[in-house]
Amino acid sequence: MGRPRNFDEDTVVDLAMEAFWSHGYGNTSPAQLAEATGVGKGSLYNTFGSKRELFERALTRYDQQGAEFCTSTLNEPGSTRERLRAWMRFTVDSGLAQPVPRGCLMVNTAMEMSGHDPEANRAVQVAQEHMIEAFRVRIEQGLRDGDVRPDTDARAFGEFVLNTIMGLRVSAKFSSAETMYRIIDTALSTL
Repeated sequence: MGRPRNFDEDTVVDLAMEAFWSHGYGNTSPAQLAEATGVGKGSLYNTFGSKRELFERALTRYDQQGAEFCTSTLNEPGSTRERLRAWMRFTVDSGLAQPVPRGCLMVNTAMEMSGHDPEANRAVQVAQEHMIEAFRVRIEQGLRDGDVRPDTDARAFGEFVLNTIMGLRVSAKFSSAETMYRIIDTALSTL
């Protein structure tokens, strides 16, 4: 009979997500995961199966948390432009608040693993669809409310917003807040 676990799996996934986000999949060693989570390597592997399975759970968690927080932000009072600006500025501000800007876990994963890892590509695509859907829903609300140009294609503009945010997440590694705020304002001027 094995010893009972003395850790919460969700907390461990969150801590592992932070490690993968900071270092990437390939540069996060089992020893770093054990240190970051406070759980021994043996217990990590007994619980999660492998580094890869823990990474996949971390990607799922990142997607879930991001989509929920984005939807919550977009549903707050204000016009569509105001709510999209709030979300985009949040991504900039949260990225710049890090001691070492690390961008977006999904963008980083795409850059690191694209082209040679179909499972990672699928995880990134699923996360993208969740965000595009949140933007599409908010833009359609703006069409109904009359605060969005009537000829706006909600899906296409949602894709544009996501693409802009992905660029902002990369830019957060080397650009100023002022520059990125101008990019946000320019992007939203087309709405």
